Amino acid sequence: MRRHLAILAVTALTLSACTDQANGGGAGSRDQIKAVGSSTVYPFTTLVAEQFVNKNPGMKAPVVESTGTGAGMKLFCAGVGARHPDIVDASRRMKLTEFTTCTANGADRIMEIQVGLDGIAFAEGTDGPKLQLTPVDIYLALAANPRGMPNTAKTWKDVNPALPAVAIQVYGPPATSGTRDALAELIMARGCAAIYPASIAMKDKKPDDFANACTRIRDDGPYVDAGENDNLIVQKLQSNPNAVGIFGYSYLEENADKLIGVPISGVTPTYETITAGTYPGSRPLFIYVKKAHLTAIPGLPQFLDAFAGAWGPGGPLVKRGLIAAPQSVRDASAAIIKNGTTLDGRTLN
Repeated sequence: MRRHLAILAVTALTLSACTDQANGGGAGSRDQIKAVGSSTVYPFTTLVAEQFVNKNPGMKAPVVESTGTGAGMKLFCAGVGARHPDIVDASRRMKLTEFTTCTANGADRIMEIQVGLDGIAFAEGTDGPKLQLTPVDIYLALAANPRGMPNTAKTWKDVNPALPAVAIQVYGPPATSGTRDALAELIMARGCAAIYPASIAMKDKKPDDFANACTRIRDDGPYVDAGENDNLIVQKLQSNPNAVGIFGYSYLEENADKLIGVPISGVTPTYETITAGTYPGSRPLFIYVKKAHLTAIPGLPQFLDAFAGAWGPGGPLVKRGLIAAPQSVRDASAAIIKNGTTLDGRTLN
């Protein structure tokens, strides 16, 4: 489900009849910042947008749309100019295939800015069964073909005799979500490798076989695609005490009175465990920006400066639920903004 932010009453982008000059280094006639992408990064970008408007009352409110990382990348990489977003929020790193599409469509100068850290939080209601899981448990419960065979597990006890005989009911992100990608890479692949070590070599040599054996999510009922609205998952966990939800850590922190984090390998998702990297679901969060739009979209450079001014420890984004990145990462990201440094696609997978 798409969510929109229009801090001021804005129903559409107002474009003049001017010729779009994006291919010449500008971005045409739009006078309003537009961002799309990750539902996890969405609340942080909207907060920066709110602060940007408060500090720049003459500027139009940025429009921020929650589409999911994958869908956001498609919109972002479709081209440069007023018809295309300036920013894509991402709860994972851009893929090489996405960068190639961007380049083919003229959006070849992209700034990659890590804005902080997050954790893929597994959570249940306060009245839940108090599960304690491992990557192997999660893999055996959610993979379409664990051990190469169709998944028939119905309860958590079927997965691990030490777990309760509670039906597996997991509300999670759709295939277009960066959270789903991170679930596959950080949790599912790890659980698969523990059972099937040969899968590690298979990942690069036979990626389709690897996905089928390790990261493809079952579609027979226990895993429920809850869309891009993470607040909907929170509501479902309140109405179904035996269910488990998967979303970004900030949603767990915002609802600490209603939900509890499910420990993975004995580590509970908290600010401290994610910062330290001890929580298995820790991941970086990014925004990607078209450099060609910096000189054409009013306020875009100032918007990026506002982001950098808000992501430190004790800053407003951390108060909203972001995990502050280490100082070295924040310094590197700030330098990218200052210098307009663009992404080298050769570093992508």
